[in-house]
Amino acid sequence: MKGELIRREDLTATEREAMFELRRACCRDACRATFDADLAAKNWVILLRDGSGAVKGFSTLRAGPSAAAGADALVIYSGDTAVERSAWGSTALPRTWISAVRQLATAYGAARTYWLMVTCGFRTYRFMPVFCRQFHPAYDRPTPAPIKRLIDAVASELLGDQYDPLTGIVRFRRPQPLRPELGAIPPGRLADPHIAHFARRNPGHADGDELLCFAEVAEQNCTQAGWRILNAAPRNGCAAARTQVAEGSPPP
Repeated sequence: MKGELIRREDLTATEREAMFELRRACCRDACRATFDADLAAKNWVILLRDGSGAVKGFSTLRAGPSAAAGADALVIYSGDTAVERSAWGSTALPRTWISAVRQLATAYGAARTYWLMVTCGFRTYRFMPVFCRQFHPAYDRPTPAPIKRLIDAVASELLGDQYDPLTGIVRFRRPQPLRPELGAIPPGRLADPHIAHFARRNPGHADGDELLCFAEVAEQNCTQAGWRILNAAPRNGCAAARTQVAEGSPPP
């Protein structure tokens, strides 16, 4: 499985259709208009392809400066993500994601890079503790007040009144809950304290409520698993990348 970083406007009609079909396969209320609106609000897309070139997964990104985070900070907001079950065991998505973030941080000249993610799925939430030493919200430590203020400011800037700072939940006007076979948490998985925490913090996940998650993307914030992915990720461009990010000329 290989990944590539593509400017959203450079996607072909065939690629957009493949992305929507993947989204429809995992969401019970997938709507093309909602999908298109989310895509239009992002400026980058990661595509995963198998050996034949077929699209097996994607993740949309909105990368840009944030007035709330400071002029020298870059915020990476992860939007829609879908991966075909046959590709679940691949590390292509995190490797390509890390490579993309490196390129974008260089292009923007960012001193700090933050990752904002919303999710109604416990599997996606698990990316945070797998790859990040410090992330929010976490089961074993409260979010420090200065970080909470930063999260609330950035989330409100990006999501407006769809974000509830009291609960940390995002309720989109057209939610797209996961299909039950993907979104339901098996009872045995609740023994994992991270997953149990996700279930407590987002009791409406089955209806499409999204838990907002936040972490700094930095080498010192990597877990051992994060370091392995970081070291495996290309430093000078995503594998098989169609679009290169030119230093000094970030997208609008």
